Amino acid sequence: MKFQGSDHYVATQDLMLAVNAAVTLQRPLLVKGEPGTGKTMLAEEVATAMKMPLLQWHIKSTTKAQQGLYEYDAVSRLRDSQLADPESADKVRDIRNYIVQGVLWQAFTAEQPVVLLIDEIDKADIEFPNDLLRELDRMEFYVYETRELIKARHRPIVFITSNNEKELPDAFLRRCFFHYIKFPDAETMQRIVDVHFPGLKKDLLSAALKTFYDVRNLPGLKKKPSTSELLDWLKLLVAEDIPLQALQSKDEKVSVPPLVGALLKNEQDVTLFEKLVFMQRHNR
Repeated sequence: MKFQGSDHYVATQDLMLAVNAAVTLQRPLLVKGEPGTGKTMLAEEVATAMKMPLLQWHIKSTTKAQQGLYEYDAVSRLRDSQLADPESADKVRDIRNYIVQGVLWQAFTAEQPVVLLIDEIDKADIEFPNDLLRELDRMEFYVYETRELIKARHRPIVFITSNNEKELPDAFLRRCFFHYIKFPDAETMQRIVDVHFPGLKKDLLSAALKTFYDVRNLPGLKKKPSTSELLDWLKLLVAEDIPLQALQSKDEKVSVPPLVGALLKNEQDVTLFEKLVFMQRHNR
């Protein structure tokens, strides 16, 4: 079964090719791109389209690779061993009662194929990807406490996302199929907006997109507004019933749009944008 996009997610042709290539090669799909370009949502939509369960592992700066496999809860076992009741004694004898299965274990032992999302892998330390090389390549790992080898019943479809905050090791990259989600052009962005706001008036959408790209293309922005922020902004424009005239400038020059806080998220960018508007108005 090939991924053809969905009613809720606008996938470009090259993105669909990347997903299907990764499935064919049985390699993890490493997806990079700006924050807010739909990397996480891609895994969710592929799981829905292919009618497969989705397991998600959201990575933090403190996450260790071992947590994705399993963790041995030695503290709980020690506490239970100090209790006098027979039920606790029986529980303590079996170490399996204190093995906490991680997301990879759950994916490997699932009764049907699953989609596995490892989200924002670049948040972890530099050794994190290397620590998962063997497990993702061979689809197996060893549990030392119980002396058993956990093998994948069905090879999961693995999505790995990165915001490019740090470089990933070459050995890890070699085992992945890579795709970079480019920021949508105006035509693709209009298709995305149509999915989320099917009843939006065309003139309002046209004016909003022009304003959005004017803001985004401003040189020197610390954080450019993303697709998700555009959708939030449009939601506010509709909710607040902002008139079309508020988005249009009589002299076609850039102006500060209403509810700009949905697009620009720090004071340096807001100040920079306001300076640009001021300079254009005074023809400096």
